[in-house]
Amino acid sequence: MKKIIYNIWYVWKKELKAVAADSAVLTFFVALPLFYPVLYTYIYSNEGVFKVPVAVVDRDNSYESRAFIRAWNASSGVDVVARCADMEEARRLLWKKQIYGILEIPADFSHRPINGEQAHVSLYCDMGGLLNYKALLQAASNVAVGMGRIVQLEGLPYASPVRQEQTVAPVQMTEVKLFNPQSGYATFIIPAILILVIQQSLLLGVGTIAGTGRDRNRFRAMLPFNVHYEHPFPVVMGKALAYLPIYAFVAIWIFVVVPGMFNLTRIGEKWDFFLFILPFLLACIFFAMTLSFLCKERETPFLIFVFTSVPLMFISGISWPVTSIPDYWVAFSKVFPSTYGIEGYVKINSLGATFGEVSREFNSLWVLTAFYFLLAYLLYDREIRILKSRRLKVK
Repeated sequence: MKKIIYNIWYVWKKELKAVAADSAVLTFFVALPLFYPVLYTYIYSNEGVFKVPVAVVDRDNSYESRAFIRAWNASSGVDVVARCADMEEARRLLWKKQIYGILEIPADFSHRPINGEQAHVSLYCDMGGLLNYKALLQAASNVAVGMGRIVQLEGLPYASPVRQEQTVAPVQMTEVKLFNPQSGYATFIIPAILILVIQQSLLLGVGTIAGTGRDRNRFRAMLPFNVHYEHPFPVVMGKALAYLPIYAFVAIWIFVVVPGMFNLTRIGEKWDFFLFILPFLLACIFFAMTLSFLCKERETPFLIFVFTSVPLMFISGISWPVTSIPDYWVAFSKVFPSTYGIEGYVKINSLGATFGEVSREFNSLWVLTAFYFLLAYLLYDREIRILKSRRLKVK
């Protein structure tokens, strides 16, 4: 037992030295988790888009069309910066990125309601920015509904105010936006980004350590031929215990300090979160150690891990409903700690869930921890056996 504890301590010490001596690993373990969340959150700190520049092509040029334009321009998301004579002029502004939307009002806009017909307007948006499209479309829809009610009231000149209100708005709807009242992009997406930063930085850092070990070992092995590395258990535990305290401090920075700096939504109990984050960190560590066996060279992590961030975001169910994702992708997402980490963290942090309400995600993370620990153990055992056989052949 004493020998195992000493070997764990020896591997722990060597692994910390390897982290401290490698600038690339320090970048992934320290610089990336420290600066990337701050940068990303700062970019989206305004939460929404306001005063999107647009152009108007008013072919009717009537009192009604000008009223529609004034009401649309008064919306917080719209800024009419140009009034064009035709669509060709407006398109040129759109191609130059001077505007991001075009509102076209047809020549019969004011005459159609008089004739008992429905009036139409056309809204063209640059779909390169979905938030711009959302702001412009929502503003146009609100103005259209408001003007529609005015037209309805004009058709009821002798009705009582109560009758007019019942006709125009027979059902009164009250909109209550839970957990994200401002419909902010940062409040919506940043929690998932923070979870992915933990997992992806560990994959890159641990993978770089593994690739560097193979580059520097004449047997192309991840481990040195050393008496302290003869059994996989001390190796796995020593490495994990070296990464865990680093990422404990990183987690405090990412999940406590950064959201506090930008006043992001935090309505859950912090102790529930700290209990939840422990199996997530362990699952990510053993997951990274398992996948590090794919890294045959120092540069390999860049090639196989960096591009996975966006797909992992999509299949986690945070940016697209899980019900609209094919079942095989949903099943595939469950092998990644980030999926359960995002689900649980969002529930606690943004929805105010209690610890019992995230028990499924909590237990699933412990299952992944055990699974990837066992897998890493078996892979290191195989690596040690291969290293011994190669050394015997050289002798």
